[in-house]
Amino acid sequence: MSIARADKILRAGGLVVFPTETVYGLGADATNPLAVARVFEAKGRPRFNPLIAHVLDLEEAERQARLGPKARELAQRFWPGPLTIVAPRKPESTVAELACAGLATIALRAPSHPMARKLLAAFGKPIVAPSANRSGHVSATTAQHAAADLGDRIDLVLDGGPTPIGLESTIVALDEEGRATLLRAGAIARTDIEAVVGTLAAPETGAIAAPGMLQSHYAPRARLRLDVTSPRADEAYLAFGAPAPPGGLTLSATGNLVEAAANLYAHLRALDAAGVQTIAVAPIPRHGLGEAIRDRLARAAAPRGERPASEAEERA
Repeated sequence: MSIARADKILRAGGLVVFPTETVYGLGADATNPLAVARVFEAKGRPRFNPLIAHVLDLEEAERQARLGPKARELAQRFWPGPLTIVAPRKPESTVAELACAGLATIALRAPSHPMARKLLAAFGKPIVAPSANRSGHVSATTAQHAAADLGDRIDLVLDGGPTPIGLESTIVALDEEGRATLLRAGAIARTDIEAVVGTLAAPETGAIAAPGMLQSHYAPRARLRLDVTSPRADEAYLAFGAPAPPGGLTLSATGNLVEAAANLYAHLRALDAAGVQTIAVAPIPRHGLGEAIRDRLARAAAPRGERPASEAEERA
C-alpha cells in the first residue's frame, strides 16, 4: 500500500510528495534535522524561510507550541483545514529547529485531505511539507506538477488527484496574549478569521516569520502584468469573469473566486509551458479569496526585482 511505503520512506529520512486540500506538499520527518535539510536542498529554499509542520490534530499541536485561548479557538473552528497557526514554540518541541528557521515560533497545520490524514496517522509524528515545487516556482496542484518540478530529488509521489482548493493555507500568528497577525492571505478569508480573533494586524515590513512571505514567490518564467482589461496581441490572457481569447485561459468565466483559486497555479503552469513571454492577468476582486489570489499574483509578478506592473501604472 502506498501509505505504508510512504511511512517507511519518511522513517528512513526520505522525501514523500503527498496531496493536501490546498496544494501538494513535499513531506519529511519534521523531527529529523537531516530530513528537513533534504527538503531545503530539494527545493533550493532559502534557509531563513521557515516550514509548516503538519499535525493530525490540536492535541499534537499543543505538544509542539504554546497555544493560547484564541489559537485553540481558531484550531477548533478551522482544523482540520487550510489554516496555519504560528505560535510560540515549546522548549520540548520535537520539531527540528531547522524547520523553524531559528525562530522562537513554530508554524502548525492540521490538513483535511484524506490521504494526508492517513499518512499523518500512520507516521505518528509531525511532517514538514512545504509546497512540492522548486523554491519560488508555481505551487503544485497535481502530482504531475510536483514530479516535473522536483524530479529525482524525491523518493515517492502519492497521487491524490488535483487538489480541491488549489491555494495555500491562510497563516495567522498569535502571541500568548491572543494578539493575531495575518502573515499570509490564503484559503480562509480574512473576515472568517477576524470573526474569531478580532481585527488582524499586518506583519512587520521585511520580516520572514512564515512561508510565502518572500517578495518574489510563486513565479512562472513568463513576466506577469496585472489588472489588465485589454491584453496586447503578444500576451497570453489569464481571464476572470469572462472567456479568454485564443491562446489564453480563464480562471473562472462566471467570476467564482473559489474556482479561480483552484485553477490559478495550474493555469499559470500551462501558459508558461506554452512558451509565452508575458501573461496579462485580468483584474481580480479584493474581497474573500480574491485577497489571497492577488497576493500570489503580486509575488509572481516580481521575480526580477520589479514592482508588480499593472495596466494603470504602465499607462501613466
